[in-house]
Amino acid sequence: MLEALKNIFRIPDLKKRVIFSLSMLAVYRIGCHIPTPGIDRLALAHFFKQAQGTLLGLFDMFSGGALERLTVFALGIMPYISSSIIFQLLTVVVPSIEKLSKDGEAGRKKIIQYTRYGTIVLSIVQGLGIAIGLETMRGPAGELVVPHPGWSFRLMTVLTLTAGTAFIMWLGEQMSEKGIGNGISLIIFAGIVARIPTAIGNTVKLFNTGQLSLFVILFVLFLMFSVIAFIVFVERGQRRLPIHYAKRVVGLKTYTAQSSHLPLKINMAGVIPPIFASSIIMFPATIANFINVPWVQRAAKSLAPGNWAYDIFYVVFIVFFCYFYTAVTFNPIDVSENIKKHGGYIPGIRPGKETSDFIDKVLTRLTFAGAFYISTVCVLPSILIGKFNLPFYFGGTALLIAVGVGMDTVAQIESHLITRNYEGFLKGVRIRGRK
Repeated sequence: MLEALKNIFRIPDLKKRVIFSLSMLAVYRIGCHIPTPGIDRLALAHFFKQAQGTLLGLFDMFSGGALERLTVFALGIMPYISSSIIFQLLTVVVPSIEKLSKDGEAGRKKIIQYTRYGTIVLSIVQGLGIAIGLETMRGPAGELVVPHPGWSFRLMTVLTLTAGTAFIMWLGEQMSEKGIGNGISLIIFAGIVARIPTAIGNTVKLFNTGQLSLFVILFVLFLMFSVIAFIVFVERGQRRLPIHYAKRVVGLKTYTAQSSHLPLKINMAGVIPPIFASSIIMFPATIANFINVPWVQRAAKSLAPGNWAYDIFYVVFIVFFCYFYTAVTFNPIDVSENIKKHGGYIPGIRPGKETSDFIDKVLTRLTFAGAFYISTVCVLPSILIGKFNLPFYFGGTALLIAVGVGMDTVAQIESHLITRNYEGFLKGVRIRGRK
């Protein structure tokens, strides 16, 4: 491992990419501590202390603590993710957008541009909802969180939060283009990991005061390491469909018969389903938390992590996005045509439509297994941890995203090392990223 880290800095291009990504993450973390003007910090901190374990606590986890401090990055990257979801859904139902998605690089750039515009619109809506909600909030002594409410404060807050989200979106795109790994995923990863020191500190404090027993802490640690091991095991799992290529002559070249395989991951969608599901649930519920109406408050409370309504909606959205994202990113018909074009076939399956139907059947079963795995990892640990009233939200969702993004980033770094004849991170072990 130490030798592999040294090898990173022996490759100029990889060294440049890694340093660039780390620099952008440092800029993001600095921005998470720049406050939005016009807020009473102590009163706001008291409100969020009461919100731990609720949906606001989950939102704060994704923003790396920026929402709790109401910094310029308080909205985080979630508006961008919500906008991405909207346009991916529109790709299926709107013919003009579907045509754009099939127009190659030019169409893809156009959809990305629309996604950016959608991000700004959603940021404005969320920012205005948060600004109005903040004006109704009070601290422990009854003092207003916003000492000078009004449209000047609302417009300043909307402008600040929208600009912050737009800057994060730009950071993520720059990291994806010039750095290593997926920039948006790395920003979410950084937000989750940044909460670990605070969570450890709160746990130690509760242990010293006797509110948490040593048995509970050891059980939670055992649960977390077990979930991490399970995630790594499943993420590396594949169903390999055998493919045989007959002997063929192309021009003056003769290709001998050979055998290969088509790898299909158990979790084809990666960490996208829980991120999308969290975004869908958090958008309306976050706005509802700032509206001081009794029935709205009850509805928002029922959508807090650990409640049955939250768990049901969360699982339903995860299953939906597992199938939806897999269908968007993997087309069995195209794969079947490519196999047929190169003279290949799956033993016992006729080339063409029968091959695409067979791949689709296998993929459907794998996606069901993947959806069940993601739902179990995201919901079950959260329920168990919620029973112990831990002072932070760090359940299966955070672990799945952190481990998944970490594995993908390491896989990209390892591919750079291997292609330049350097040893990977683990000798004799290949870390497979998502295709």
